[in-house]
This record gives sequence, C-alpha cells and structure tokens, in this order.
Amino acid sequence: MSRLEAKNPPLFISEPLTKDTACQSLLLLSRIFRSSYGPAGRLKQLHNGVGGCVCTTSQSSALLRHLSVSDPVLRVLTASVQNHVSRFSDCGLFTAILCCGLIENFRSLNVASCTVIKITRHLLSLCVDYLKSEACGCRVSVDFSSIETLACLVRSVLTSKPACMLNKTEVEYLTTLVLKAFLFTVPCHVETNAVLGKCIIVPVKGRRVMDSTVLPGLLIETPEIQLGKPLAVKRTGSNMIKIAVFCVSMSGDGFSPEEGTVAVHHGISLEMSELNQLLNVGKQLVNDEVGLVVCQKVIHPSLKQYLKENHVMAVDRAGLSLMEPLSRMTGSKPIASIHLLSPGCYGSLKDASVERVASKRFLHLIPEDTVICSLILCNRSETAWDELKRVCETAEHVLQLTMKEPLALLGGGCTETHLASYIRHKSSSLFTSTFKDLGCSQTQYQLVADGFCRSLESVARSLNRDGGEILTDMVYGHCWFVPSGFPSVSNWSDVVSKCGCGTNGNTEDLGWRILEGQSCSPVIQGCPKEPSVKVTDFLTLDCFAAKCSGLQVALETANLILDLSYVIEDQN
Repeated sequence: MSRLEAKNPPLFISEPLTKDTACQSLLLLSRIFRSSYGPAGRLKQLHNGVGGCVCTTSQSSALLRHLSVSDPVLRVLTASVQNHVSRFSDCGLFTAILCCGLIENFRSLNVASCTVIKITRHLLSLCVDYLKSEACGCRVSVDFSSIETLACLVRSVLTSKPACMLNKTEVEYLTTLVLKAFLFTVPCHVETNAVLGKCIIVPVKGRRVMDSTVLPGLLIETPEIQLGKPLAVKRTGSNMIKIAVFCVSMSGDGFSPEEGTVAVHHGISLEMSELNQLLNVGKQLVNDEVGLVVCQKVIHPSLKQYLKENHVMAVDRAGLSLMEPLSRMTGSKPIASIHLLSPGCYGSLKDASVERVASKRFLHLIPEDTVICSLILCNRSETAWDELKRVCETAEHVLQLTMKEPLALLGGGCTETHLASYIRHKSSSLFTSTFKDLGCSQTQYQLVADGFCRSLESVARSLNRDGGEILTDMVYGHCWFVPSGFPSVSNWSDVVSKCGCGTNGNTEDLGWRILEGQSCSPVIQGCPKEPSVKVTDFLTLDCFAAKCSGLQVALETANLILDLSYVIEDQN
C-alpha cells in the first residue's frame, strides 16, 4: 500500500540561521564544546536513551560520535569537525568552538554574507602567512635531537583530558612511555621513502597507571601458554626463528554449505581430506624449518599437536588487527591458502618469550629491527582507560605530524590571543587598495576583523572555569588567567605569575587588559613581540599542523553555513 501513497513535497527552509530553533541548537552545541575544552573542561555523559553503553568524555572525537544532531545546518558543522579530527586527531574542540564563535559573531553583523566571506578569506591568508613566517611570535621550532619540546607536546595532550584521571606523577610517567613508544616506531636506517612503524595498544583495565610499560615487538594474548616453562621453539642455523603467518582458517572447515553443492565419490570424507591437506601443510612447515606459526583464525587441534611434536609453536586466533604489523615486523607475507606455500612467504624473528601482565599471558615476539612496539596501557576503570587510549593515540599522531613539520604553537590560549592582537594591528594598517580589491569599505573590514578576533579570543576564554578574569598583555599578546576572588581593579602584576603557555612571567609591565566577550578591544600599538622561548621550560604546546588545519576548517565551514540561503529536506 505504501506505493500507492502520494509523496509529500519537500520542505523548503529559507535563511536557516534566522530561525529560532537553529540559533538555539547552535548555542547549545557551542556550550557543550566550550564547557568541554581544556584541562579544566567538564565531562559529558552520553548515551542513546534506550540502553547500551554510557560514554564519559570531554574529547571531541567521542563527543561527536555519540551526539545526535538533527538540524541540517549543524550537521554540516559536526561533519567538518569530524573530518578534521579523522585526519589530525587533535584540535577538534578548538575547531568546533572557533566555528561556532565565527557564526555567532558574523551573523549579527549588518554586512552581506558574500562580503564577509571575502574579508574572512583575506584574514585567513594573513593568519596562515604569519604562522608560517619566521617572524611568528607564537611558534616554536621542535628540535628532535632534544626531548624537552617533544615531552611538552605529549604532556599537553595528556593533561587536556580530565577523564583520564591522571595525577602529576602519572602524567610524567606516561609522557615518557608515549615518547619511548614513538621512538621505537622510527626506523633506524633512513631510506628514501622512510615509513614510520606502529604502536599497538594492549588493554589492561583495573590496574594502576604506573603498571603500564612499552615493549619492542608484538604481544599476542595466549591464555593456554604455561608460565615457568621455557619455550620450545625451533631455530634456524643463524639462530633466528622462522615464522609463517596465515590469514586463512586452518580449522579444517574450509567448505561451507552456503557456498554451493560439492559432489564427492562414495566413501570419501571432506573433513578427512581437509585434515590431510592441513597435515601436509604441517609437514612442509617442518621441512622448511619454521619455528612459529601464527594464524589469524583457528588451527585444527590435530595440526597443533603435530606441530608441537616437531618443536613448532602454533598460535591461533591472533585476529585481523595484528596481521599487518606482524607481517611488517617479520617480513612475512600472509598466507591466504593452505594449498600453496611459497618459500618467500616466511619471515623471521630474533626471539620469543612469555610475558605476564595482570591475569593475562602473552607471547612476546621480538624482532631484529624494531619499528613495531606494544604499549601495555593500564588504568583503574574502564571509562578512564577508554579516554586514556584515545589520548595516547592522539599524542602519537601529534608526534608523527610534528616529525613531518617540526613546529609547534604555544598553547594555553596564547596562540589565539596573540593572533587576535596581530590581526588587529595588521587590519589597522592596510592600504586603501586592499579594501578596493575586496570590494568592501574600511568600516566593513574592521567590523569583520573585530568579529574574527573576538571569536579567537572566545576560544581562550573557554579555558577558564573558576570564574576569574582573563587578561591579555599589550606587549606579547599572550593570555593570562587570574584566580577567582580578585576584583577587576587589582594590580594584575601581583596576582598573575605565568601566561597560559608558560613562556612569559610578570617580570615586566606588560600593560594587561581584560578580555571582554562582546566589547570592542583596543588595537595594540605595534605588532606583538616574539617572546624568548626556552624549550627546557614546562610549556603548554599545541600541534602546529592540527591547529593550522583547524583554523582553516573553522573559517571555511562558518563561511559555508553563513552562505546557506535554503535547506531542502525530503519529507518521505
């Protein structure tokens, strides 16, 4: 009967940003992002309302994955942020907060959207050119011959998510572990097209964070292995362990009735034929001096027993996720058929041992050259472990991005306020020809530039949770947080000690001013200076590549949403 029903006409929504429901949804989404931002961010509990698991987090990737957004305009925003996070892992909340701030500030201006878009693109080019220039005052060079700056990057990621429930000692310990794991993945012998290795996270929940450790090579969980007994693994003449990796089932059930009908002669058993073929494979493995067999799926008990009698160790149910790193680490090629074994498909290992972590037992595969490692990650609860896993993966990705582009940006809100100071200075000294090229007046340009700067400063303001004032200085343009309880007429030099990123102290009169939400801020006289950054300090740093991308994604997404004149929804 549904085919006979008349189709409903599509719903046309003109100027979606002028509707109350869209504005309220945008405001609510903005509050969720802002209140989750930074080390003092408030945690969010998300569930689907009809049962299932509950996610407790303040991380953008988890928030966006569990949030149900129905408004089509906001779905554009969340999709853009999710795409950014999938590529860079970091600065998701920065991107989301900035995008919301830009939309809120620009839609209230009495300036045509096409003019706003032209001006914001020019402002973006000013920011990108400045961030990539040697004169940039909020940029730090990363020296890979020293560990301090890398440690600051990792520490900043770990401390930004309170759901990990880490104390200072645990943060320092995990910072060291993540750095160690990353260095394991860097090839020792540099080639023309060098490729970084991989860190596999092994979950151990219900244990202390300080029980976490990093081991070179791979860990495969093997509950049946016995502790205290030496591993009887056959070795080659060069004292290496030859390994064969199978990505096909070796359980003897290769034929599936769903695949069709098979005609067999009377008295022939398919099961026995399959088992005989498996045993023939076993004989070839023994003859080829293979010492270890790893199967993604299940190995038949008879084949396991045969291999054991011939001093060949067999490990099954390794899982799909270990196939690629195992093949890369050993040089083996996954075998997809039990009917054809090539001599070139085997790999090699330096050693193998048994490791016990909590109540779990693992076979530890140790390679000759380490580009694959295992991070045994522990935390006290499942919620804290889930968040910590995401954070460690983000930290590893940040280090990888930093290796490609060895730069970092000052964190703690200082890059945002510094950029805002720079744009205010730059926009006040543009030539008349610039406004003519953009097709706007100087007044329009200043209105849009001010909204852009206030949006950047709103990201810095989101870091404050205790109700104190937020300042920016007139010399470096950095962000300063005043503890709650001090009146606005205080002598700021007496109540602040370090700026948000930790670069500057209050040793000189910096001419502080309060960051206000909607009021127009005074223009800094002169370009903000570049502070002297000591990499040995405990600085708060952000990933350069991730933040630059987040800035561009936020601005482009805001422009796209501001330019929407119609939303057409299918009602069928």
